[in-house]
Amino acid sequence: MYSRFALVDCARYLFDSLSVRNAASWNTMMSGLVRVGLYGDVMLLFRETQNFSVRPSGFLVSSLIAACDRSGCMFGEGIQVHGFAIKVGLLYDVFVGSCLLHFYGAYKRVFDAQRIFEEMPERNVVSWTSLMFGYLDNGDFENVMYLYQEMRKEEISCNENTFATVIAACSSLEDELLGLKVLAHAVKSGFETKVSVANSLINMLGSLGSLKEAYYVFSHMDERDTISWNSIISAHVQNGLFGESMRFFHLMRHVHKKINSTTLATLLSICSSVDNLKWGKGIHNLVIKLGLDSNVCTCNSLLGMYSEGGRLDDADFVFKEMPERDLISWNSMMTCYVRGGRSLDVLKLLNEMLQMKKAINYVTFMSALAACSNSEFIAEGKIVHALVILSRLHENLAVGNASITMYAKSGTMVEAKKVFQMMPKRNQVTWNALIGGLAENEEPDEAVKAFQLMREEGIKADYITLSNVLGACLTPDDLLKHGLPIHAHIVLIGFESNSYVQNSLITMYAKCGDLQSSECIFDGLLNKNTISWNAIIAANAHHGLEEEVLKCIVKMKNAGIDLDQFSFSEGLAAAAKLAVLEEGQQLHCLAVKHGLDLDPFVTNAAMDMYGKCAEMDDMLRILPQPLNRSRLSWNILISAFARHGYFQKARETFNEMLEMGLKPDHVTFVSLLSACSHGGLVDEGLAYYAAMSKEFNVPPGIKHCVCIIDLLGRSGRLIEAETFINEMPVPPDALVWRTLLASCKIHGNLELGKKAAEHLFKLDPSDDSAYVLYSNICATTGKWDDVEDVRRQMGSYNIKKKPACSWVKLRDQVVLFGMGDQTHPQTSEIYAKLGELRKLIKEAGYVTDTSFALQDTDEEQKEHNLWNHSERLALAFGLINTPNGSTIKVFKNLRVCGDCHSVYKFVSGIIRRKIILRDPYRFHHFSGGQCSCCDYW
Repeated sequence: MYSRFALVDCARYLFDSLSVRNAASWNTMMSGLVRVGLYGDVMLLFRETQNFSVRPSGFLVSSLIAACDRSGCMFGEGIQVHGFAIKVGLLYDVFVGSCLLHFYGAYKRVFDAQRIFEEMPERNVVSWTSLMFGYLDNGDFENVMYLYQEMRKEEISCNENTFATVIAACSSLEDELLGLKVLAHAVKSGFETKVSVANSLINMLGSLGSLKEAYYVFSHMDERDTISWNSIISAHVQNGLFGESMRFFHLMRHVHKKINSTTLATLLSICSSVDNLKWGKGIHNLVIKLGLDSNVCTCNSLLGMYSEGGRLDDADFVFKEMPERDLISWNSMMTCYVRGGRSLDVLKLLNEMLQMKKAINYVTFMSALAACSNSEFIAEGKIVHALVILSRLHENLAVGNASITMYAKSGTMVEAKKVFQMMPKRNQVTWNALIGGLAENEEPDEAVKAFQLMREEGIKADYITLSNVLGACLTPDDLLKHGLPIHAHIVLIGFESNSYVQNSLITMYAKCGDLQSSECIFDGLLNKNTISWNAIIAANAHHGLEEEVLKCIVKMKNAGIDLDQFSFSEGLAAAAKLAVLEEGQQLHCLAVKHGLDLDPFVTNAAMDMYGKCAEMDDMLRILPQPLNRSRLSWNILISAFARHGYFQKARETFNEMLEMGLKPDHVTFVSLLSACSHGGLVDEGLAYYAAMSKEFNVPPGIKHCVCIIDLLGRSGRLIEAETFINEMPVPPDALVWRTLLASCKIHGNLELGKKAAEHLFKLDPSDDSAYVLYSNICATTGKWDDVEDVRRQMGSYNIKKKPACSWVKLRDQVVLFGMGDQTHPQTSEIYAKLGELRKLIKEAGYVTDTSFALQDTDEEQKEHNLWNHSERLALAFGLINTPNGSTIKVFKNLRVCGDCHSVYKFVSGIIRRKIILRDPYRFHHFSGGQCSCCDYW
């Protein structure tokens, strides 16, 4: 009696008081200890039986095996009990045999369980069911069904547990017909109303989407336990019916009154979306109220919810408050940090686990390797890989695949190939990781070769394989050589209707220069989803069609397709390039509405948009805190300060970034060197360039070299710039010579300018900028015959100069002006305003600098031409159509004219209004007669 009511202390006191104990006394006491979970005490009591010469029975040995089974950590003791059963001749006792079957199954030793089962002279329903459960627990559902069929052949009647196990296997196999046959057998045997059978039926029907039938079973149950309620809630969760699952949860609390960690874990699994996260937080509060915040399983479910919902800070809080953590807790938090891009925190957790000698498995290392999947953490990635080898997990297939991915994403394909070659076993994921890495590192021939080898080894390609190999095609030559044959192969193997492959084809054709084919594939899609729209948006963005990007986003929204972080990022990037603030603001507001404003990609795109639309205050308002700031955020901030002329702030931000422990990359240095170039900080720029490779292990690229040439050239150190080009670590391209040519134009160096122009003509004879810049140098130095020669040469090649234009964004309209434009309805007002401004600034001391009028005309005509420049027309229009005191924003497609720059300074001082002018290189903030560039740009 005491044992049945879990009053084990009373039972033990009575047991110890007995003067005479028989086998039944010992057996009852042992059974009681097993019931309350005192498995270690069971083994101690067994040792006492040896001292009292108690004859072991099948019941006693079964209790011992059950203790080893349920403890989860007494496998060695279980083996000893197995040996004892053999010694005392009880191995073939049907109860002992059944317990051993369950024991080996629980410890994932199904092969041993199968061997015992085959050697059993007598098997009952418990024996069959125990082995079935072992297979079920190990995910071998086919063998469960095989045993069920064999059991029926031997005419062994199934019990409640048998049916529950077999139905669970049918559910996992997603075999509806087989499940219905088992159901018919259960009904025929009269077990359909049994709680465990009904629970399994609800689970099976829920997994098959038969919710009406699942609810029918649930509603007709004579009695329901906690598992019953969890099963009906899970059925609705699996089918995405969040509202219904919450309704059943509400009923469960008021009718059944008992909930457990499984109930909460099931609900929390679908609370990570933006719409459901508020319910998830409500459940979190309930967890605390019920005192389940100390339950490891419940806390792990909360970690999973916050991780998938992108709520890194909430997940961090849950993890730190957990009184006890298991391996799942540590792995979940590491995964959360990986998703949040906090690689250092992942590695800190791994270090903490190693120091605390916590158990580590392959999942732990997969997260750590994922955290090192970029060039910044390649050194740490190699250390993690070494730890993998030391832990003897390098032959684990999943870890091997993660290692290939880590090396590939770090740009070290040599190491990725070594890992691939040394793997004892490869699967589809392995090949996909290798092909994806080769594609990402722009090795199209190698990627296609790997794809062919994969097919030769008999590994079937999936949509990921095909998407990866298509992604390797980047040029028109790649399209002809690889892209078109792969497209034909896709049609041949029947993957042309796969949405992921279709989207990859859209991207591949666009990258290879064939946007028309991309649009043709997109237009032919019957079901356009978010990914499809994103693919065509990216295709247009790749071709510089920013207006089309914004139009696509409007069409996408009107079609009722949800925008995701990629859609918003591309849209904001397009708004940034076009400098259309209102459209960018609308997109940002929509992202906030969708709960994606905290997504790092959206945040960075919004920051870049505000920075390029001259709204620095808005950019700084959404800037993440330093601790949560990614390297990309730091780079955008440095770039924005550089572009707006805040050179000292750019340098301070770089130093702050270093203090926060972040390593600068090649983008950081491009922004930093650009800031030095525009600010005339020559010595600082050269020092940063030297430190880049020596201190930060960032190899100089072509963009860094261009910055140095610009830095030296702007400051007049043209000979040094030429020497630098000759000693560059990378071959000079057209941009290098164009930059030098622009500097020669500033300083009127005709000889070096001619040399730079000749290099440009060789590299790209159709480059209009080369002819225009060289012509301007000739004009500046008075070589008008040479100017005519250049113009004749342009005519013979049919090269036209890119026309200068300026524009002003007014409400929902962009107003564009060309040189001497007279097409606007307000033309007379614009020119009248220009005349007024001309008079005012001349009175204030303005003197026209006709050296910027590059025509062979008299001074009066030159001055007239200067006052027809597009940026002046745009300025006059802005002054007429914007309220007094407001900031005027003017945008120009070419570098601002020096005389126009002077005009803007005078106008800002006289009318006392702030004027912002953006050209392709930077922003000029005019205020009080001064410019942010300090006349150096």
